[in-house]
Amino acid sequence: MGAKEQPLEAGRQRLDKWLFFARMAKSRSIAQSYIQSGNIKVNGAPVRQSSHMVKTGDRLEIAIERMDRILIVKAPGERRGPYEEAKLLYDDQTPPREPKDRMTLLEQAVRLPGSGRPTKKERRALDRFISDAENPED
Repeated sequence: MGAKEQPLEAGRQRLDKWLFFARMAKSRSIAQSYIQSGNIKVNGAPVRQSSHMVKTGDRLEIAIERMDRILIVKAPGERRGPYEEAKLLYDDQTPPREPKDRMTLLEQAVRLPGSGRPTKKERRALDRFISDAENPED
């Protein structure tokens, strides 16, 4: 442990380290870029310094890459471990997503039984239709 580093018993930890240990970022440098871009709020105030210290009870609002989360810090991290260990560091207060009216990509890709690929005759008719639509003067 370095001279500048505070012991974990104090319950405080650098924000970039905590995000890395809690598996919110793949690396500390990515966590630092999230913080510097203003995507992280601590207790409602935007934070732009990676060295900002978080403590137990702090409320983090994270808005990064299709992931909007609200987390309450439960403990400082000691290492970047598996997901099961990382989720013990926070309490997720994120409201559940509202159901989407759009079909998912999987639902769009599923075809009705028996409606597989077009036959050669259907394909030629489709090609004729498309070429007629592109060249109406012919």
